Amino acid sequence: MAPKYERPTGAVPLALPEGGVYPRAATDAPDVTQIGWRDFFLDARLRQVIETALANNRDLRVAAANVLQARAQYRVQRSAIVPTTGVTGSATYTNNLFGAIGAAGGGGAAGGTGTGTGTGTGTGTGTGGGTGATAGGAVGESSSNIQFYSANVGFSAFELDLFGRVRNLNRAALEQYFATEEAQRSARISLIAEVASAWLQLAADQEQLRLSRETLKTFEETVRLTSAQFRIGVASELEARQAETNYQAARNDIATLTAQVARDQNALNLLAGTTVTAEQLPDALGTVAFTRDALPGDVSSAVLLRRPDVLQAEHQLIAQNANIGAARAAFFPRISLTATIGTISSALSGLFGGGTFNYNAAPSVQLPLFDGGRNAGNLDYAKASREAAVATYEKAIQTAFREVADALAQRGTIGEQLSAQGARANAASVAARLSDARYRAGVDSFLTSLDAQRTAYSAQQQLVTTRLTQANNLIELYRALGGGLAGEVPAVADR
Repeated sequence: MAPKYERPTGAVPLALPEGGVYPRAATDAPDVTQIGWRDFFLDARLRQVIETALANNRDLRVAAANVLQARAQYRVQRSAIVPTTGVTGSATYTNNLFGAIGAAGGGGAAGGTGTGTGTGTGTGTGTGGGTGATAGGAVGESSSNIQFYSANVGFSAFELDLFGRVRNLNRAALEQYFATEEAQRSARISLIAEVASAWLQLAADQEQLRLSRETLKTFEETVRLTSAQFRIGVASELEARQAETNYQAARNDIATLTAQVARDQNALNLLAGTTVTAEQLPDALGTVAFTRDALPGDVSSAVLLRRPDVLQAEHQLIAQNANIGAARAAFFPRISLTATIGTISSALSGLFGGGTFNYNAAPSVQLPLFDGGRNAGNLDYAKASREAAVATYEKAIQTAFREVADALAQRGTIGEQLSAQGARANAASVAARLSDARYRAGVDSFLTSLDAQRTAYSAQQQLVTTRLTQANNLIELYRALGGGLAGEVPAVADR
């Protein structure tokens, strides 16, 4: 009853963007999706922090619990494809002949209806909680007290899934379980990228703090010099106040960055799920590579179909497809079966003796004639849900394509930015030294020297920011392409 599933196509171009701002992929570059995070991140301290986060992060534990919940729900739904078998036993003591016959008719499996007939001194019928067993032989004319024992095994109201309603519900639950598992894998990839970015942010802020402290010493020396010159009348009060302005600005930067470093550590501890030790924290960003520097080679947009968030959306789409089959099957007859087998005897010792065996089978058919449009409404709802799932799946692919394209666009220009910013910082530092020497020699004014110092300080700060952007760009490209789980968790799509 479920429509044949066909994967939607055409949501994005077949190839990732190239040319112009986008870099040309190296033909010998490895597939980054096949590089595990332990191989991608080169710093041992960063790898240790990521391992700690994967073991202790609470959001990841929630995602793992969601997988367990979905798996349990699937097991509950899967149980409907086999009959639930139960065993019942009963002993009856009464002086009421008709009550004994009626009770004998209700000694079967719980939840059904049954009839019982006796071939002894009396016959009777009764209804009860399930298919009944024979009681007539347990009743005697000369006995004022009647007793009998029965034991039955059977099942009640088991649906014979001729039109696939139960199987489609089972498939929908299975796909939801797969979708939840992919959500957990997506959470792992995001956590790895977030931990790496937070760790690098801390390294960059540590370096900015070091730079501010070094600059403060330079500004402090300038303030001391201009103040002394002002006292002896060589320099004006304006020059002394301008030097103090730079000094106080550097003090403010140090206070701000000190607080920012503390916040960075708090954020990293939250991601790690515990306190990260001082030995695992970075002290500066520097120029050392923290990750592998490799562009993907000849990658088509089809690689995005392997991203966990895209697979999650596809499994949800398949689940909605199966729900249509279940909704269609509701228009057809629902056939169920209740059956028991057992024994009955007037003596407990003869319960399993010869002639005590009995059985009962009660099939039933339920065909909806008029339901006020409930089934039609359920079918329309299932179809609309499928259309929403298609749009969600296509949006997931488009989002993945944009994330990769954005990362590639920045990747194509970040090298030029870093080169230019490095040259600017170097030129500004040289200019600051020359300007200071010319000022001390009386060639340039103090204002020129002061402006050169501010420019050099700003250029060094911007250089650290550009290096951080480059490192984060590699991490983002790695995450956007779905890297990080190679060799760890098998793809659900391959099962």
